Amino acid sequence: MAKQLTYSTSAREPIAAADIRAQHADTLDAIARYRRFTNYLAAAQIFLRDNVLLEEPLKPEHIKDRLLGHWGTSPGINLVYAHLNRLILQYDIDMFLVTGPGHGAPANLANLYLEGSLHDFYPELTFDKQGIHTFIRNFSWPGGFPSHLYPGVPGTIHEGGELGYALATAFGAAMDNPDVVVACIVGDGEAETGPTATAWHSYKFLNPAESGAVLPILHLNGYKISNPTIYGTMSDEELTNLFTGYGYQIQIVEGGEHDDLDAQMYGALDWAYQEIRTIQQAAREGNPIVKPYWPLIIMRTPKGMTAIKELDGQPIVGSYRSHQVPIEDPKTNPAHLALLEQWLRSYHLEELITEEGRPKTEILEQCPVGDRRMGKNPHTYGGKITRDLELPDITNYAVQEDRGMPTRRGGTNVSSMEQVALYLRDVIRQNPQLFRIFSPDELQSNKLGAVLDVKPREYEWPVPPHNEKVAAQGGQVIEVLSEHDCQAWLQGYILTGRHGLFPTYEAFLNIIVSMMDQFSKFLKISSEFPWRLPVPSLNYLETSTLWRQEHNGFSHQNPGFINSVLNKKALVSRVYLPPDANCLVSTMDHCLQSKGKVNLIIANKQRMPQWLSMDEAIAHCRAGASIWSWASTDDGVDPDVVLVGIGDNLTLEVLAAAQILRDELPELRVRVVNVTDLFILENESDHPHGLNQDMFEALFTKDRPVIINFHGYPSAVKQLLFGRHNIDRLIINGYREEGTTTTPFDMNVRNGTSRYHLVIQAIRQAAAHNPRVAARVNERVSHYEYRLTEHRNYIQAHGSDPQEIVEWQWH
Repeated sequence: MAKQLTYSTSAREPIAAADIRAQHADTLDAIARYRRFTNYLAAAQIFLRDNVLLEEPLKPEHIKDRLLGHWGTSPGINLVYAHLNRLILQYDIDMFLVTGPGHGAPANLANLYLEGSLHDFYPELTFDKQGIHTFIRNFSWPGGFPSHLYPGVPGTIHEGGELGYALATAFGAAMDNPDVVVACIVGDGEAETGPTATAWHSYKFLNPAESGAVLPILHLNGYKISNPTIYGTMSDEELTNLFTGYGYQIQIVEGGEHDDLDAQMYGALDWAYQEIRTIQQAAREGNPIVKPYWPLIIMRTPKGMTAIKELDGQPIVGSYRSHQVPIEDPKTNPAHLALLEQWLRSYHLEELITEEGRPKTEILEQCPVGDRRMGKNPHTYGGKITRDLELPDITNYAVQEDRGMPTRRGGTNVSSMEQVALYLRDVIRQNPQLFRIFSPDELQSNKLGAVLDVKPREYEWPVPPHNEKVAAQGGQVIEVLSEHDCQAWLQGYILTGRHGLFPTYEAFLNIIVSMMDQFSKFLKISSEFPWRLPVPSLNYLETSTLWRQEHNGFSHQNPGFINSVLNKKALVSRVYLPPDANCLVSTMDHCLQSKGKVNLIIANKQRMPQWLSMDEAIAHCRAGASIWSWASTDDGVDPDVVLVGIGDNLTLEVLAAAQILRDELPELRVRVVNVTDLFILENESDHPHGLNQDMFEALFTKDRPVIINFHGYPSAVKQLLFGRHNIDRLIINGYREEGTTTTPFDMNVRNGTSRYHLVIQAIRQAAAHNPRVAARVNERVSHYEYRLTEHRNYIQAHGSDPQEIVEWQWH
């Protein structure tokens, strides 16, 4: 048995800064000059539109009309970037950077310009006077680079505009990438967020034998927009205690621009890299360290350092006033213009460039070359290195009767989730290091336990006894009670070219709506750059739906995530509501093959009837919607009413209503339509899956009443149907915020989606077209209104639904 080691927090001390200075003075001086250049470029981008090399005195017309960007964090990012470059050059590391303070884009762009990555994609950004002029002028300029990171910035997999997700995204990128080191700058404002608080635990799910490493660098500059930060007010002792408790080894780099930060950072990064390799080497040699304490660097520097010290008697450096634009009116205030010129000239740009405006060779030598440049690291262009999944044949997962024959209509009650779990189990088996499932603590609850048959859950720290299927070395399933971590890990995993799935309770997906929104925007903008090839899709499997909450109540009944996805660009967004298990397996297979999409798949986990054979399911899912002629009584001619099911539970009620009408009111001609791809309802001009008007009317007729039973809020369907002809004939049922801990059928009754509500609606609507139905309206409607009253009395007396509901089957 492999020997297991215990790791201390003081395994190796970094070399003292004074000794680093003595040994590497020339290198440190070169890095300092490089930082002077990047600090100048960062400041110039914010302020200058012309005279960018200060070849003449600064004038108002040289200043941009709109001053945008964040200066305060930029000097710290430049310090980190310069020393990461040195580390890459010295050790030939496969490394890239995730920058949490995304509005520090002036700093990232400055480094990307000097390393030449920008020129590779923007040929006009050359190393000469015209190139540097174009570069500086285009920041926060219409058609240029925005004030934050975005897909148009090389090497970017995380925008950072919405704080909190950088660290977990970095860990997702490192998973199953054994040779990669992902450096991640976490700002002290970002560190206050809940997502970051949970992300510190991510290394407990990182297998050092099979995955890469993340090097967190917590940048404390003390201030947010106008307030001190929590972490900035903590002492070194308090910070060390906090992060040692998290399970990190800590090194603190601290001081201002005159405190030899370069020597400190040199030593801290060398120490951190050696610690990472020690942990990895032990694991890869079969002697994994129990509870390895991964390195963390805390960098405490004055906010906005190297800028002007004060303005109008108020401090700038080391205060919140340097957070965004330290001098807001240099164009109109001569005294402030003079201060800006003094600030910019303090970097002595003339010492760093040639007469032609080219950075001097000693500056460019501080940057790695080729794919070792952090802006050109291949992992940050996941679409270029993506490998397709090896997917099993979905016909092997077709629902069968116990005797092995295809199921009859509605004759077999199975859990769609249990069936798709068998498919996902084999996806995991066939795609090690290429596919992962990230889920809150819900896999077993959501009936997906079969995915653990291949490998247990991944968890790297020791676990107490009686925890089955936990603590795998290299498992492909991770569960943690943080939707933020699941989302960010998956984003990092996908954007570096791998595939994944995020299954969770329906109500809790709303926790990460803003993250889904940011990711959708990232995909949309990425599509505008030909060098950003599509990455695998982000796939949500939404289950434990509101219609069958069992031992949860009103608080767990929220289908609003659908509405959020609908509002994203048609290029990206997809919503699927497969009506049975075969359709779910077919849909999942499609989504795992897709690229560049946000796929939302919604399916109940409880046992339900099965309607389509696998061949029928494949055809139905490809079409997105179809007429179920076997359930219809219109004989292919115009029906009196169209019943539409969208969602498995709601489709069950549609079919029950259709059967009641067939049996009890055969003179009423019913057409049954099922929709599995929600976007087919939208016009083809608005969404690539949308139906043109002719195809829409072929399903739903031109003028007959249409009653839609929808899984979510009716507003979602109304939004999609807006602009269709003659939409007044459509009745849309769905969740109307009526719920509690009650019986399954009562949820339908409370929200007006039950079979009895549908029958009443159908009779009333059909009466306008069919005199024979009109003659029976009063009698039939009264009958089913009475059945609804009976239902309420029954569940209050018995605590369960009537047997005629529970045991109902299609015939």
